[in-house]
Amino acid sequence: MPLVTLKQLIKNASRDNKAVGAFSVGNMEMILGAIKAAEETNTPIIIQIAEVRLPTSPLAIIGPMMVAAAKNSRVDVCVHLDHGLKFETIKQALESGFSSVMIDGSILDYEENIALTQKVVEEARKYGASVEAELGVVGGNEGDGKSHSIKYTDPAVAVDFCRRTGIDALAVAIGNAHGHYKIQPELRIDVLKDIFDVCDTPLVLHGGTGITPQIFRECIKNGIRKVNIATASFDAVATASRKTAEENGNYFSLSQNMADAVYDNVKNHIEIFNMKSEI
Repeated sequence: MPLVTLKQLIKNASRDNKAVGAFSVGNMEMILGAIKAAEETNTPIIIQIAEVRLPTSPLAIIGPMMVAAAKNSRVDVCVHLDHGLKFETIKQALESGFSSVMIDGSILDYEENIALTQKVVEEARKYGASVEAELGVVGGNEGDGKSHSIKYTDPAVAVDFCRRTGIDALAVAIGNAHGHYKIQPELRIDVLKDIFDVCDTPLVLHGGTGITPQIFRECIKNGIRKVNIATASFDAVATASRKTAEENGNYFSLSQNMADAVYDNVKNHIEIFNMKSEI
């Protein structure tokens, strides 16, 4: 199947009132596990890597693996740069063949966020790639040790932002956070609904690990078309690695166990996201 854009996948998801799972990867085993789950469920997915992960998973190495896996998949796969922070990184991802990029200027001044996002959209269009951006601030941290407090997305501002930037997807802040939730999050579905009612741009939910299936479906009902899952997959790999070490397994069993752990996690989330929500 061809490597596809985020715009294409979420268009199909919108038609079916579903969400596309966006699964973070950090090595070959995670890529293989995610693709296997997508193929077995016959479900398009997004595989992605955040800029803060690149020191341990260099883009020049993992990027071509992600693109090759997508191109050789039996289902449509989008390859996405998550939380791109620098224009140079965005450009490197596009040159590597990524079909989608996220520019995260959420902590910048509003006009600075718009200007940077416009620049990325202009560049991405040269490659036929999609662009996601963030408005408001999703809480927690992306693994760089820098935590951010949640700043809810303003529906009226979201309309202006999407109109002026021309992005294909908007990551919203409704009480969601990256990493582990210390307690079950209380997402502001009312805020999400208000955004969905006035904004035509497909919406993205970050910080998906730990959210219940019921809340996922409520979010999908109210316009979420892409859901990011990262921490759950990284935790699954760590658990599988510890278990393999305890069993005195070798490298080959370690590699297989890591892929299997990601497969199980991705398949579980695909099944949740594929459940149609009543409108």
